[in-house]
Amino acid sequence: MKKLSQIALGLALLAFYSCNNSTKVEETETQASEENFSLVRDSTKVSFVAYKTTDKVPVGGEFTNININNFGSGETALEAMNGTEFSIPVSSLFTNDPTGTRDPKILEFFFGALENTELISGVFKVDANQQCSIDVTLNGQTETIPLEYSVVDDTKFVFDGVMELGNWDALDAVASINKACEALHTGSDGVSKTWSEVAVKAVVLLAKK
Repeated sequence: MKKLSQIALGLALLAFYSCNNSTKVEETETQASEENFSLVRDSTKVSFVAYKTTDKVPVGGEFTNININNFGSGETALEAMNGTEFSIPVSSLFTNDPTGTRDPKILEFFFGALENTELISGVFKVDANQQCSIDVTLNGQTETIPLEYSVVDDTKFVFDGVMELGNWDALDAVASINKACEALHTGSDGVSKTWSEVAVKAVVLLAKK
């Protein structure tokens, strides 16, 4: 695993709390003769882990629809991914909740408490030192998430980062979903808590040309 520092993906993100098994990826690749890599269609997966109760119990999910544009060219895989844009419809949230009640609550009480939340959008960036990040736009604001990554067989990239929702002025939305899920987010200490920290992960598969 390589650690990469902060700069201006996607990923994407995010969103909140816990997501159908097959991810639909729509891509528009910028073709060029010098390209050495292409994005494998339907390969990109975006998931997250949010936390509840003071014991920080994880609640996972994913997004089943990821739109990708401007996948570029480069001699290395990271160069090819640099500048890739993504957008994620929040309606594609899927938390695999057997009761069928969690996803509607998240959409109404978390995303519904934000501005301009039809999509989570962003740009994946790589700097001169091969450090990766994503600029994520949520709640009408754009902030940066530094990423760490690991590589499998030269073509499968796994990116991990942490989204602090306060950086997007989303703490009111955190309070809103906590109130809506107060009993479910109450631990053995009797305290109801929803964490503003969300772990985000993206898996990207490339093909060598």
